[in-house]
Amino acid sequence: FILFPEVYEIEGKWIIRIQVPESSTVHKTNGFYYDRSGDGDFKLTNPNSIAGLVNRKTSFYTENRVYPFCAIDDFVPELFERARNLIHGNNMRHPWLNLSNEELLKRAGLYRVDKMNQVQGYTLAAILLFGKDQVIRSVVPAYKTDALLRRENVDRYDDRDYIDTNLFDSFDRLMAFVTKHLPDPFYQEGARRISLRDKLFREVVANTLVHREYLNAAPARFIIYKDRVECTNANNPHGQGLIDQDSFTPFPKNPNLMKFFVQLGWVEELGSGVVNVNRFQKLYAPGSRPPTFEESSVFKVTVFVEALESAKQVSNGVKGLVNEGVKGRVKGRVKRRVKRRVNEGVNEGVNLLLELIRKYPGKRVPFFEKELQLSTKKVVLMVKRLKDEAKIEFRGAPKTGGYFESTRQVNKVVKGRVNEGVKGRVKGRVNEGVNLLLKLIRKYPGKRVPFFEKELQISTKKVVLMVKRLKDDGKIEFRGAPKTGGYFELP
Repeated sequence: FILFPEVYEIEGKWIIRIQVPESSTVHKTNGFYYDRSGDGDFKLTNPNSIAGLVNRKTSFYTENRVYPFCAIDDFVPELFERARNLIHGNNMRHPWLNLSNEELLKRAGLYRVDKMNQVQGYTLAAILLFGKDQVIRSVVPAYKTDALLRRENVDRYDDRDYIDTNLFDSFDRLMAFVTKHLPDPFYQEGARRISLRDKLFREVVANTLVHREYLNAAPARFIIYKDRVECTNANNPHGQGLIDQDSFTPFPKNPNLMKFFVQLGWVEELGSGVVNVNRFQKLYAPGSRPPTFEESSVFKVTVFVEALESAKQVSNGVKGLVNEGVKGRVKGRVKRRVKRRVNEGVNEGVNLLLELIRKYPGKRVPFFEKELQLSTKKVVLMVKRLKDEAKIEFRGAPKTGGYFESTRQVNKVVKGRVNEGVKGRVKGRVNEGVNLLLKLIRKYPGKRVPFFEKELQISTKKVVLMVKRLKDDGKIEFRGAPKTGGYFELP
């Protein structure tokens, strides 16, 4: 290289700067290979590390490694139909839709002729996408993705999904893990409700799968904490340190997988992942720190969601306060505090619920659950709030009636009668099974609501009403943590 020193004077001191460009080949110094990481130079003695350096310099993509003894029978036929359905949903006139399985693999660059090594066959990318599980394990035995929930037990985990299957099922299982453990706050774009959670973490999950270095034995990890979600995967780095959204240069780690994911509609053009994650995170968890992307031998994405913790207090706070109150035997104080916390949480969606009742009079709780994408418990809380404020009323038989907006002329009468009637009906129904429930708690101490539902063959709502009745009568109490405790009979 021809190097051009540049001289600068900074605060009275002279600095000589020499920019050494990156070489396209590997060089030795005193007979050793060195790799730059951050501000340090590290001697490479491990053959795998040296091979990784050579691959990075020669632009060799491990996804293109050919496995000549891999046959079409080693792939899962159903996955090809699934791929065509996804491609059709993304582009109805896509030219791949009418191809055979073998032609589709060749057209997608997943069948390769390696003229240098004089071999031809299906590539690692093809096996990862369509291969049977046993074939994938034989080719990349260390391949796995570990999805972990670490909210309470941060040393181990609260929940886990060990994923070592094809990329289609890996994508679905990671998104299912996200759906199971992360909230999906209501968001409306124009006249349609969209899931910010799915849009945000679809980008994170897809980019984790498409940019991973699969021949590296380091497992990929998707970890959900209270305040953040961390995603790490083995990487063939092209630079070191944090990525700046405004100035980074995207570099494909697995170009063929990237192109295939684009056809499926799972990702957009190269570099869009960083932009979209930043965009959707601001909407999903406003007030949280911006996400970070760290480039090194292990690529790390951190999506901060600490602002969602305050929203979780709406549901978790009610449960925590009830448990705290039962332990302290201060029912009056608990009722006041729980009511205040419930009201704070219900306020966020109560106006939207009232609009739905105006637009669709006579509908019931399951309809509102589906429209608002909220749990039964949250909808019931908001309905109770509106009923207490005499803004809505229930008309008709308990099994066939629905909710309507109240009029000012009958607000006081309706409120008194509805509240009195509902309390009377609920109390009567709870009395029918309350003794049986108490016997079950006496026989199976420490069990929770789902167990009683199964034993009594009644709905969650009815079991919750009976549990509340027994707690108010001082006959039972809840002991233990909110997620692992259960109900016990009081002496």
